[in-house]
Amino acid sequence: MFNLRGDNHEVMLTSERYTTKQSAQEGIASVKLNASYDSKYRRLTSLSQKPYFTLAGANGEVLGTSEPYSSSSARDAGIESVKKGAPSAPTKDNT
Repeated sequence: MFNLRGDNHEVMLTSERYTTKQSAQEGIASVKLNASYDSKYRRLTSLSQKPYFTLAGANGEVLGTSEPYSSSSARDAGIESVKKGAPSAPTKDNT
Protein backbone atom coordinates (compact mmCIF):
# COMPACT_ATOMS: atom_id res chain seq x y z
CA MET A 1 0.00 0.00 0.00
CA PHE A 2 1.14 3.56 -0.61
CA ASN A 3 -0.11 7.04 0.18
CA LEU A 4 0.28 10.14 -1.94
CA ARG A 5 0.79 13.13 0.34
CA GLY A 6 0.40 16.80 -0.43
CA ASP A 7 2.78 19.62 0.41
CA ASN A 8 0.96 19.87 3.76
CA HIS A 9 1.77 16.16 4.41
CA GLU A 10 -1.93 15.26 4.33
CA VAL A 11 -2.86 12.04 2.53
CA MET A 12 -4.51 12.83 -0.81
CA LEU A 13 -4.73 9.30 -2.24
CA THR A 14 -4.39 5.78 -0.80
CA SER A 15 -3.70 2.72 -2.92
CA GLU A 16 -4.92 -0.82 -2.59
CA ARG A 17 -2.78 -3.31 -0.68
CA TYR A 18 -0.12 -4.89 -2.85
CA THR A 19 1.36 -8.35 -2.35
CA THR A 20 4.83 -7.44 -3.65
CA LYS A 21 7.08 -4.42 -3.55
CA GLN A 22 7.41 -4.54 -7.34
CA SER A 23 3.63 -4.34 -7.74
CA ALA A 24 3.51 -1.31 -5.42
CA GLN A 25 6.28 0.38 -7.42
CA GLU A 26 4.35 -0.26 -10.62
CA GLY A 27 1.25 1.24 -8.98
CA ILE A 28 3.20 4.36 -8.00
CA ALA A 29 4.51 4.71 -11.56
CA SER A 30 0.97 4.35 -12.90
CA VAL A 31 -0.35 7.05 -10.53
CA LYS A 32 2.41 9.40 -11.69
CA LEU A 33 1.59 8.63 -15.33
CA ASN A 34 -2.21 8.91 -15.10
CA ALA A 35 -2.68 11.67 -12.51
CA SER A 36 -2.60 14.52 -15.04
CA TYR A 37 -5.62 13.24 -17.00
CA ASP A 38 -9.01 14.41 -15.79
CA SER A 39 -10.68 11.48 -17.54
CA LYS A 40 -8.93 9.09 -15.12
CA TYR A 41 -10.81 10.48 -12.11
CA ARG A 42 -14.18 9.25 -10.93
CA ARG A 43 -16.07 11.76 -8.81
CA LEU A 44 -18.20 9.77 -6.38
CA THR A 45 -20.32 10.10 -3.25
CA SER A 46 -20.11 7.63 -0.37
CA LEU A 47 -23.08 6.00 1.33
CA SER A 48 -22.70 8.63 4.07
CA GLN A 49 -23.08 11.33 1.38
CA LYS A 50 -19.42 12.43 1.49
CA PRO A 51 -17.78 13.30 -1.85
CA TYR A 52 -14.58 11.45 -2.73
CA PHE A 53 -12.69 10.39 -5.85
CA THR A 54 -10.79 7.49 -7.32
CA LEU A 55 -7.94 7.56 -9.83
CA ALA A 56 -7.89 4.82 -12.46
CA GLY A 57 -5.08 3.48 -14.60
CA ALA A 58 -5.05 2.95 -18.36
CA ASN A 59 -6.75 -0.44 -17.84
CA GLY A 60 -9.59 1.18 -15.86
CA GLU A 61 -8.58 -0.39 -12.55
CA VAL A 62 -8.58 1.87 -9.49
CA LEU A 63 -5.07 2.94 -8.50
CA GLY A 64 -6.10 4.90 -5.44
CA THR A 65 -8.98 6.36 -3.47
CA SER A 66 -9.19 9.71 -1.73
CA GLU A 67 -10.34 10.44 1.77
CA PRO A 68 -13.94 11.71 2.12
CA TYR A 69 -14.37 15.45 1.63
CA SER A 70 -16.78 17.94 3.18
CA SER A 71 -18.07 19.17 -0.20
CA SER A 72 -17.86 18.56 -3.93
CA SER A 73 -15.74 21.67 -4.37
CA ALA A 74 -13.27 20.42 -1.74
CA ARG A 75 -13.11 17.06 -3.56
CA ASP A 76 -12.48 18.84 -6.86
CA ALA A 77 -9.69 20.87 -5.25
CA GLY A 78 -8.22 17.57 -4.01
CA ILE A 79 -8.23 16.23 -7.57
CA GLU A 80 -6.43 19.36 -8.77
CA SER A 81 -3.81 18.88 -6.04
CA VAL A 82 -3.22 15.28 -7.14
CA LYS A 83 -2.96 16.38 -10.79
CA LYS A 84 -0.37 18.98 -9.84
CA GLY A 85 1.65 17.01 -7.31
CA ALA A 86 1.60 13.35 -8.29
CA PRO A 87 3.69 13.41 -11.48
CA SER A 88 6.75 14.77 -9.66
CA ALA A 89 6.06 13.43 -6.16
CA PRO A 90 9.07 11.93 -4.38
CA THR A 91 8.94 8.28 -3.38
CA LYS A 92 9.81 7.32 0.19
CA ASP A 93 10.23 3.60 0.85
CA ASN A 94 9.11 2.65 4.36
CA THR A 95 9.80 -1.09 4.08
